[in-house]
Amino acid sequence: MAKPTADGMIAEPETSSRRASGRAEAPAVPIGPDELIDAYRRVRGVTELLCEPLGTEDYVIQTMPDVSPTKWHLAHTTWFFEQFILQDHSPGRYEPVNSLYDYLFNSYYNAVGPRHCRPRRGLISRPTVQEVLEYRRIVDDRIGRLLQCPDGAILETIAPLITLGIQHEQQHQELMITDIKHVFSSNPLLPAYREHEPDCGETAVVPLSMDWVDVPEGVYEIGTNAPKNGRPFAYDNETPRHRVFLEAFRLATCLVRNAEFLQFIQDGGYQRPEHWLSFGWATVTAEKCQCPLYWFREGGDAGPWLQYTLAGAREIDPGEPVCHLSYFEADAFARWAGARLPTEAEWEVAASAEPLVGHFADSLIFHPRQVSHANPGKLKQIFGDVWEWTSSSYEAYPGFEPPPGAVGEYNAKFMCNQYVLRGGSCATPVGHVRRTYRNFFPPDARWQFSGIRLAKDA
Repeated sequence: MAKPTADGMIAEPETSSRRASGRAEAPAVPIGPDELIDAYRRVRGVTELLCEPLGTEDYVIQTMPDVSPTKWHLAHTTWFFEQFILQDHSPGRYEPVNSLYDYLFNSYYNAVGPRHCRPRRGLISRPTVQEVLEYRRIVDDRIGRLLQCPDGAILETIAPLITLGIQHEQQHQELMITDIKHVFSSNPLLPAYREHEPDCGETAVVPLSMDWVDVPEGVYEIGTNAPKNGRPFAYDNETPRHRVFLEAFRLATCLVRNAEFLQFIQDGGYQRPEHWLSFGWATVTAEKCQCPLYWFREGGDAGPWLQYTLAGAREIDPGEPVCHLSYFEADAFARWAGARLPTEAEWEVAASAEPLVGHFADSLIFHPRQVSHANPGKLKQIFGDVWEWTSSSYEAYPGFEPPPGAVGEYNAKFMCNQYVLRGGSCATPVGHVRRTYRNFFPPDARWQFSGIRLAKDA
């Protein structure tokens, strides 16, 4: 099966003996119309490539309010380009493909108008999957013609918006994978989205007393300044670059793995309220959580631990990074381990000198891998594999100003009751993550590929 490469092109997949790590360096923002349309078409093609293993029935299921059907993702990302580029910047009067799509496929942009409620997206049987794919083709054609417009002023205006749309579509590629996993896991047959061989990496599991990287106290800079004309690209919530003072701290070289989390479970971690925040304890008690999402035991309490993966159900590999944890679970584990979660500033400072290389979605494996524990004292898997929870609430940086208009709702409106995650995951498109990238989710969210890296005061 073909796969997307770092620039979104299609190539042959890796074999089990040739697992390449993707380099996540953010690509330069295309400048000319030909470069821009090529980048646009590549990313749009990757979205449809991810749909190749699906049957028509798979496109329409919504298993919980946080999950959107694949068909909705395909339509919404297309609507984004139609709404914010074609409708606002086409020469002359623009005729939308279907005026009802503004209502059906708007996600949360209040400035655009009313929208269908998120928990009921799975009830939208029409337009059909084929009609949505045709919608994509029509909008793609119109974007291509707009980019060939001889008016240079239009191109200068829309280039940053198309780049934002490309990045937005990559975000939805990741959401498609995480949502498909939840949908397939809800099927009692536990079907595979895509078969792959188990990881043949390091099998030995080191004790919990892992290595640490020491970072001295001092004043550091984090974030990035607003890019000029969208080059290089960054989301508005990554700006502006600013100074922070950090006390000396230590960051674990390794992600927490399944072996360590099993120790937490076996020590009664889910039954001991002293490890949990009050809201977290209330949540896991109400939801009867006893293990990470997608874990289960075969044959009752005495059976082996299994987990659902996008390749089907597999036994727990003790050496793989634990994932699909909520902030509450990550925080409780850290307390149990005598450590804490890093702040996002600590994470960014420690990661600032690390190469943007890791295990990303270009492998088409969509499962975190284990790594060798050679090179003590070096950070491992800081990018890719699992998003790493931080202890930082998602809020505006000092001096932050959202863009004007509806696009300003993209990030700013969510700066409440969310926590920041860093580093990307095995479902993140390669090239989409930066050292300054700020992901964010509510503290009870578990269906993302989220895990743990521990920190301590020095």
